[in-house]
Amino acid sequence: MLAKHDTEQAWAISAFGDEIALELEQQVETLAAHDVRHVEFRSAWGINVDDLTAEQIGRASRVLEAAGIGVSAIGSPVGKAPIEGEFAQELSRLRTAVAAADRLGTSLVRVFSFYVPDGRYLDHRDEVLRRMSALAREASVNGVTLVHENESYIYGDTAERCRELVDGVASPALRQAFDPANFVQVGVRPCSHAWPLLADAVAHFHVKDAVTVDRTGLAPYPARVPEDRLMDSVRVPGQGDGELKALLQELDRLGYRGFLTIEPHLAWRMPEHTGAERFAVAVGALRSLAGELQGGDGRC
Repeated sequence: MLAKHDTEQAWAISAFGDEIALELEQQVETLAAHDVRHVEFRSAWGINVDDLTAEQIGRASRVLEAAGIGVSAIGSPVGKAPIEGEFAQELSRLRTAVAAADRLGTSLVRVFSFYVPDGRYLDHRDEVLRRMSALAREASVNGVTLVHENESYIYGDTAERCRELVDGVASPALRQAFDPANFVQVGVRPCSHAWPLLADAVAHFHVKDAVTVDRTGLAPYPARVPEDRLMDSVRVPGQGDGELKALLQELDRLGYRGFLTIEPHLAWRMPEHTGAERFAVAVGALRSLAGELQGGDGRC
């Protein structure tokens, strides 16, 4: 097993900086203060990456370079849209994200696999695979890898459907961004169930934790839960049901050399704290978990 400092060398820590502050300059100042040298670039100055102009992306590049902050991935919203909507818009958004990736020096673009109405996954399976295949082809010709995040209530929100996407698209340009909290929120055990199905496809890892969602008075999954209940389920890394310590042991055992991207989502739980303070709690929790890895067998 890797000791704490060796672990941090092997796994570069990144973060969604826009949870720290809207202003990119404040984001990078906080990241640097905590010796975090990468950012998951989702928005800057309150503007989503897919809405930033070329001039603004250039400005972002200069801010990041001056602070010594690299970009782990483009946190694009591609595919976070209804499956029955126009696909041309998502393809256009991907092209914008790819251009941002090229300018900011990353080869990874985070994507989603479309919201499916009323839990009708089978009805929309072929269209989801068609769209994801088209996105992967676009990424491939541009030398970019898409990392699919298992967002709650999109097509690929369970381990089985994430596997279906990887196998159905069958392209090295589509891999998995593994998010433990999102799995917990749809009733999937991240390490003991999802990991064995997806480990070989994981190219990116989000550090986020959650407890089982309170479904009192609600229909069973796949019926959606209100957003406030989802946010209320999020916890500090290591304090939820995300099996994060066991997952880190698995990453260690398998020789994972990708990013650990902190996406704390703690504003709901810690409203009295600033974004910088919440980030400090999350990164401290991750480093504590990483420092405890020695001695585990690393198997879910």
